[in-house]
Amino acid sequence: MSQYFIYHTPRCSKSRQTLALLQVNQIETEQILYLENPPTVDTLSDLCEALGITPRQLLRKGETEYRELSLGNETLGDTEVLKAMQQHPRLIERPIVVRRDGKKVRAVLGRPPENVIDLIK
Repeated sequence: MSQYFIYHTPRCSKSRQTLALLQVNQIETEQILYLENPPTVDTLSDLCEALGITPRQLLRKGETEYRELSLGNETLGDTEVLKAMQQHPRLIERPIVVRRDGKKVRAVLGRPPENVIDLIK
């Protein structure tokens, strides 16, 4: 049986829309409010792997912290980027929906919310 998790913040319209789409499809989902409980660096790394993206691709480039921490600097490695996201969770793109089937883990960004359709089928 599949387990579903959503990393989100209720104040984000895309997060709310993605969660509503999961609920309409009767997908029981554990909600992780990542601003209140930031994921560890290892968890962020695992999420990037499940998403098939680099840590830099998971960054919200419009956030103030992105500029303040000079995260546009391409010489920063993945570890530095992951640490910045862990310490400043507003930098994490949202929402992230994760599906776990035993040891198999897949994830998608809910931007747009319809991205989750393939994950739940």
